[in-house]
Amino acid sequence: MVTPEETWPLVAAVSPRVTTVASTGSTNADMLASAAREPHAWPHLSVLLTDDQRSGRGRLDRSWQAPPGAALAVSVLVRADALPAHSRGWIPLVAGAAMARAVAAQVAEAGHDARVKWPNDVLLDGAKLCGILAEVVPGHPDAVVVGAGVNTRMTAEQLPVPTATSFAIAGLAVDEDRLLADCLTALDEQLRALEAAHGDAAAAGVLAEVEALCATLGREVSVSLPGGSTLEGRAQRIDPDGRLVVMTGLAETAVAAGDVVHVR
Repeated sequence: MVTPEETWPLVAAVSPRVTTVASTGSTNADMLASAAREPHAWPHLSVLLTDDQRSGRGRLDRSWQAPPGAALAVSVLVRADALPAHSRGWIPLVAGAAMARAVAAQVAEAGHDARVKWPNDVLLDGAKLCGILAEVVPGHPDAVVVGAGVNTRMTAEQLPVPTATSFAIAGLAVDEDRLLADCLTALDEQLRALEAAHGDAAAAGVLAEVEALCATLGREVSVSLPGGSTLEGRAQRIDPDGRLVVMTGLAETAVAAGDVVHVR
């Protein structure tokens, strides 16, 4: 029997628990349920992963599906006990930045660009490569499950939307073990910096890191807000709470949640 340590040696060197499953409905749903039942069984940076996720979920309650073997679905348990409650909204943004850094480490030399569309969609050459969803473990507010779906071997015909892409479509081979290990390392580094700064993202350097990787800033955007309205303007910056600041005329609006479209 092949162990996760043999299949995912770099990930196992970073994570205290690596669990792989042949297929599942949702790695996030599985980890949330298991961590709620057995919280001590899932230490910080524990990983659950598969390349066959049947009922994945994205932000804004969207479904996320991919053919078996076409994408990598991974969930990571983050222990946020030492992170002030007011700053935990940074966790999904930090996760997006960490994945973008991990992708860039594999594609930059080949002339490809890895950035983030606010808040945490990872883009490869401007198209969506990876979506991220962070959810609090029921009954355990200091535990957060961060799920990511990375399009690895997906073909153009298999894309869920025309604005998506994959490593394969870009003509790139991905080292999945290195990708996840690099992502976990970057995620932990940024979270530890945020903890050391008592949740102050600017002082921790987290705000600057996220802004540097954010392809949304400086763009004309259309933001679909949770209430059904739409905000249009220029994305100016990310504020200390992780919100996207959009300038419309002379007025600034800070957006905490919404679906962003890059207009130009």
